[in-house]
Amino acid sequence: MRFLFRLRVKGKEHLPREGGYVLSANHVSNLDPWPLGWPLFPERELRFMAKAELFRTPLWPILRFGGAFKVNRGQGDEQAIDTAVRLARDGEVVAIFPEGTRQEKGLVKKFEARPHTGAARVALAAGVPLVPAAISGTDRIRRLGPLRVAYGVPVELDDLRKLEPREGAKIGTERLMSAIHELKATL
Repeated sequence: MRFLFRLRVKGKEHLPREGGYVLSANHVSNLDPWPLGWPLFPERELRFMAKAELFRTPLWPILRFGGAFKVNRGQGDEQAIDTAVRLARDGEVVAIFPEGTRQEKGLVKKFEARPHTGAARVALAAGVPLVPAAISGTDRIRRLGPLRVAYGVPVELDDLRKLEPREGAKIGTERLMSAIHELKATL
């Protein structure tokens, strides 16, 4: 990936070296988990939420092998949130795309790309860092890159832990999206 797709990474020093955390990025294409997680491999692997519809395709074994677990979008899937919290507490890196769907598609979209609070909810409930990231180039993969990934400083959540969970997650999501937009501008 580094050579063929000219993957360039910055901010890797911001990633926690041990313990679980939630890694959240903008969502450009279905291939986003791979360049997002490749720089962490082999020391760490991503466990990412993937829409349940993907598990009804021939790709499901690849998704499972790649660390994915399913989420039922648009339903407030508590089982997926519980799975993500458990994984993060167990020291895993859980990747969640807060917009829940790719930002742009050539088709009519069933779900709009708008921020959801799941990533902040998981980080707050698990007591782990929430790390923002930005990705570019995965929508042009057929042209062999270039792919760019930027990791940011973990979002400040400590002051939100004393708030009601829904309010804390809302404010945490606003901070996360601001950090993602700032990182995206650097790519």
